Amino acid sequence: MAESRTSVRFRTTAVAVLVVAAALLVGAVVLVALVRDSLRDGLEATAEQRASAIAAEIRVSGLPASEPSGEWAEEALDEDDDEDLVWQVADADGAVLRSSRPLRSTLEEDDRGYLVVTEDADPYTVLVGVSLEEVADSTAALVTPLMVGVPSLLLLVGGTVWVVAGRALAPIERIRREVEEITGDRLDRRVPEPRSRDEVHRMARTMNQMLGRLQDSRDRQQQFVADASHELRSPLASIRQAAEVARDHPGALPEGELTAAVLEESARMQRLVEQLLLLTRDGVGRAPHDVDLDDLALAEARRVARSGLEVDTAGVGAGRVRGDPTALAQIVRNLVDNAARHATGTVAIAVRETGDGVEIIVEDDGAGVPPEHRERIFERFVRLDEARTKDAGGSGLGLAIVKETVTAHGGTVTVATSALGGARFVVRLAVNGLSGGFQARTRTIHP
Repeated sequence: MAESRTSVRFRTTAVAVLVVAAALLVGAVVLVALVRDSLRDGLEATAEQRASAIAAEIRVSGLPASEPSGEWAEEALDEDDDEDLVWQVADADGAVLRSSRPLRSTLEEDDRGYLVVTEDADPYTVLVGVSLEEVADSTAALVTPLMVGVPSLLLLVGGTVWVVAGRALAPIERIRREVEEITGDRLDRRVPEPRSRDEVHRMARTMNQMLGRLQDSRDRQQQFVADASHELRSPLASIRQAAEVARDHPGALPEGELTAAVLEESARMQRLVEQLLLLTRDGVGRAPHDVDLDDLALAEARRVARSGLEVDTAGVGAGRVRGDPTALAQIVRNLVDNAARHATGTVAIAVRETGDGVEIIVEDDGAGVPPEHRERIFERFVRLDEARTKDAGGSGLGLAIVKETVTAHGGTVTVATSALGGARFVVRLAVNGLSGGFQARTRTIHP
């Protein structure tokens, strides 16, 4: 189908004019027909009245000489004393015996534009004809102003619709010009919102909200790239530094130190890349299974205890949910690793059932999280440590992964102050949160 090249304004005006023209045309035809029929009905009533008067005279006094006479005919004669009405009296054979004026033929056969009515006056027939010239003249007098008025009214309607449509579409044109100037580098611009609270205003407001979301997405993406570049630059710089020292000063490094440095930093990069991939992939990719969170918590407690920390697992009870086993294990591991990194000596882990859900609680006796930073710590690459070294603050992605994965499972994660003095992380998951299928409930996460 060929694309229309005409404007909405033109199409709206054209449709309005066509609709009004059709309505006016039908109305004009109906009006003319009604007026004509009304006039014909009036003439027919006059003719019938005259015919009845003549028939009555015939029954009383015989054939009239010329015009009817008597009391029964006075009213008809007074009302219709003109030349547009003629009458005839014919016998049974159709021969004209009397008439108001000489005619070359009977009224039934006359073609001069008469409306003819008949009245039986046994043994005669009365025929009265009324000229239709008045009907034709009146109809013509009505058609003339209609032929002038209808086009004038159509011009008025077209002009009005053209102006109103132009004013209604003007804000859209201003929005279009503004959008045309918006590029990926100028997402801070916004389209003008008209004062009227109509559809155009709502469209402009929705477009501005969309532009705001695009700007936020672009800013987050740029920040993500900058932070990822910074995080990857550090291990690469360490590897390069160790390699350059070994090249320029053979024997300066103890035996095996270069190999150890390369392995350590490459492992660090590998962990960082894996975490980035975990954040950027679509969904978790595994079918939901029943997962015992208490088993995951106890396994992480044993692992961390080997580092010398005291791990309190007295609060670990039975707790089973339905979800991705790998993703849930990542949640527990990241929380425990975060607690172990900031603890001074003690980490506490608890799992408990609460109604239709299960809670995972991880606490430490470290410095805790200030209230003003309790939302920020779940953002990517956010670390509250002053130093950004591998030993001080990790990669800054662990809690972001917890937040994204818990949200994908339909749960929540919060942080507060622990009774131990440090941070207290609480994850709440629904028992059957993923019974309908994990992929359907997981939202796509992009950097």
